[in-house]
Amino acid sequence: MATTNTYLNFNGNCEEAFNFYKSVFGGEFNYLGRFGDMPASEDYKVSEADKNKVMHVSLPIGSSILMGSDTGGEWAPGFVLGNNFSISVTANSKEEADTLFNGLSDGAKITMPMASTFWGDYFGMLTDKFGVNWMMSFNEQAQQH
Repeated sequence: MATTNTYLNFNGNCEEAFNFYKSVFGGEFNYLGRFGDMPASEDYKVSEADKNKVMHVSLPIGSSILMGSDTGGEWAPGFVLGNNFSISVTANSKEEADTLFNGLSDGAKITMPMASTFWGDYFGMLTDKFGVNWMMSFNEQAQQH
């Protein structure tokens, strides 16, 4: 069965917040990537001001994972305090990821269709018809361990 993890969005202070969470909960980041790490694209160029912002960070806490990124400004023009979260679902298969994503897509605004990503996950994002942000992922390599 799929699992859910909380995904927090910040407006430039994600790294500060996650260093704080790490000091409280302990542990180490599974991953910390910056927007400057993204491969260059014709569709979007990362500005110098955003290159050092956090694209994704994950901190294991018990059997769950707290995740986050800097998504304010041009990354999420609708960002306001109070809507700075997404429910992140980790599926057990690509098929389950597609089934769940397609189910949530009814009346939704798809912000990123399901696709293979440069970081290795099969991943997509949407805002459902109730205004809840969802992230769907499947990592084949994690399933092999």
